[in-house]
Amino acid sequence: MTRPARRRFRGDHDPVTFDFAPMVDIVLLLLIFFFLTSTLGARQNALPLDLPRASSSVQETPDLPVVSVNRAGQVFLNGKATTLGALGAQLRPLAEQSGGVVGLRADERGSYGTVVGVMDEIKKAGGTRLALGTQTGRDGGAAP
Repeated sequence: MTRPARRRFRGDHDPVTFDFAPMVDIVLLLLIFFFLTSTLGARQNALPLDLPRASSSVQETPDLPVVSVNRAGQVFLNGKATTLGALGAQLRPLAEQSGGVVGLRADERGSYGTVVGVMDEIKKAGGTRLALGTQTGRDGGAAP
C-alpha cells in the first residue's frame, strides 16, 4: 500500500535567504551606464567657448558632427584640434552620416573671418545645413 504524501506545515519549511549577487550585478551595470553617459554628454562642451546668447534653441544632438572655433581662431572637429585646410577631408564622411547637418560652435569674440572660412569648408565637405551653437537664458546651457 502506498503511503499518503506528508503535509507541510508552516514551521516545516527552510529558512529564507537573500542572495546579494544579482543586486551587486545590477548596481555595477548602473554605475557603468552612468559613467559612459556622463563622459559622452561632456564631449561637446569640453572647449571653453563663450557662445552668443539666443532667446530659444533646440536640444543638442549627440551624433551630429560639431566644428568649434575658439577665440584665438583655432578650429576643432568633435573636440579634436584640426586645421582649416584639413577640416574638409575630415568632415566629409561625418557630414554624409548626419545627412548634411553639421553643428558650428564659435566663440562670440572670435575672428569672424575664421568662422566664415569654416562655414565655407563645411559647405565644400557636403554640409547642407548648419546647427549654430548658442547659449540660452541664464543657465548657460548650450545647444549644438
